[in-house]
Amino acid sequence: QVQLVESGGGLVQAGGSLRLSCAASGSIFSVDIMGWYRRAPGKVRELVAHITSGGDTYYADFVKGRFTISRDNAKSSIYLQMNSLKPDDAAVCYCNVEVRVSPEHGYRHFWGQGTQVAVSA
Repeated sequence: QVQLVESGGGLVQAGGSLRLSCAASGSIFSVDIMGWYRRAPGKVRELVAHITSGGDTYYADFVKGRFTISRDNAKSSIYLQMNSLKPDDAAVCYCNVEVRVSPEHGYRHFWGQGTQVAVSA
């Protein structure tokens, strides 16, 4: 089946930057929308950004102008460049990929294990 592996999380000071990556592997027939979600302590998981196969992007209001999402279709990977990080950005970030595992199946969503982003004041 499909596996997603995230990396790039860590601890930075406010105003710093991190670059997250997510690589998909396994039985992948096609890939459509790929995105990043985050879940802060005591809060629900929320969409941060997503990108279509054609490169169209969407950003949540709270990250506009600070984060940039990109993808490499050949590698079935997505990236999230996070600049000007704030303490409120501290969360576990999850990669989500909409894929079709075979011609006989419709699109399904798969989640990564999550990578921790910590931001000190």
